[in-house]
Amino acid sequence: MTKVNVNLINGIALAFEGDAVYSLYVRRHLIFQGQTKPNQLHRLATNYVSAKAQAMLIEAMLDHNLLTEEEVAIYKRGRNAHSHTKAKNTDIITYKMSTGFEAIMGYLHMTEQITRLEELVGWCISYVEENRTKK
Repeated sequence: MTKVNVNLINGIALAFEGDAVYSLYVRRHLIFQGQTKPNQLHRLATNYVSAKAQAMLIEAMLDHNLLTEEEVAIYKRGRNAHSHTKAKNTDIITYKMSTGFEAIMGYLHMTEQITRLEELVGWCISYVEENRTKK
């Protein structure tokens, strides 16, 4: 793969990558938990990867001061990027927050900060599971 200056990549492109990366980690987690039925996998994955879930996660990450200054800047870059697509099944604020969340995941993956990526993904998975059991 060709090395690219990630700082030149727009927030939407980072989010595109981040969406795929985060979804892969969530899918792997669910399969390793023993979930194998496609409909069940999709329904369970939505708890982690929907725009609403990602907006909740980024809000919690910011509240818990989990992100570095650089990661917060990437979040804002993704959140504030102009997308030509409309939010599906959610409001624009939630959609933009989830885009910022995905931009962080894409940035960490593209800059090969895999340990940090896995640390944040692990925190997110735990957070979703803890909050699902509280309901």
